[in-house]
Amino acid sequence: MSAFRRFRGTERYLTNDSLEAAVNCALSLERPLLVKGEPGTGKTLLAEAIAEAENAELVAWHVKSTTRAQDGLYIYDTVQRLYDSRFGDGDIKDIRRYIKLGPLGRALKSDKRVVLLIDEVDKADVEFPNDLLHELDRMRFRIQETNEEVVAKERPIVVITSNNEKELPDAFLRRCVFHFIDFPEPEFMRQIVNVHHPDLDRTLVDQTLKCFYEVRNVSRLRKRPSTSELIDWIAVLKKAGVGEVKLDKTLPFLGALLKKEQDMVALADQLAGGRKYRS
Repeated sequence: MSAFRRFRGTERYLTNDSLEAAVNCALSLERPLLVKGEPGTGKTLLAEAIAEAENAELVAWHVKSTTRAQDGLYIYDTVQRLYDSRFGDGDIKDIRRYIKLGPLGRALKSDKRVVLLIDEVDKADVEFPNDLLHELDRMRFRIQETNEEVVAKERPIVVITSNNEKELPDAFLRRCVFHFIDFPEPEFMRQIVNVHHPDLDRTLVDQTLKCFYEVRNVSRLRKRPSTSELIDWIAVLKKAGVGEVKLDKTLPFLGALLKKEQDMVALADQLAGGRKYRS
């Protein structure tokens, strides 16, 4: 087991004590770090920050509803082999040409330690997490078509994100270090804004934060604006030369914050006493 290491975030990714403790626990125990939280709170960016801090390559595996654990190891491209048998010039007898490693396979085969991001694990089938843990525990796999065994030289640093779309199995949870990223309080959000927009006028910072949290507190919102949407909103305000904002029916570039028609209606109802919103 490796010595205890300390993650302190990066210049572009700010952390707090609880997040640092979770990351350092996962690094020390060499266990997967399972991160939950609202969309847009920096779960995926955390993996990038860990890779930067560890001076390691980031290998990203973006999970879909059809993803299987086997897909992360390798695929045997039978379609390409069939095509080559009809039209290609290559040696189709060499099956290794048609073995394509997936993200997990590349992470295990790497000569150096990498950070493996398994993004939105809860999108996959209910059996996927347990199948995934089996492969992560073994740290090796066999390519059946060539009988080649791949054995990890360095255990990857594994960061797994979830948006709570599905319950994850208890057996999976037991093997992970867990952290929930709370939505930033205004003062911490101010620090995040200063990292991304260090030259922003203090008055405009105050106004944008006030509007942002007021919008988030509107009742009946189906998708509350996230940290990433606040950063984008401020970016477009700067580019447009907007020097002052307040929460009213003319709030500029509202579409950078709210992404559902129902949420714009809810905001308009709260601002205008039930009168329908007009953008």
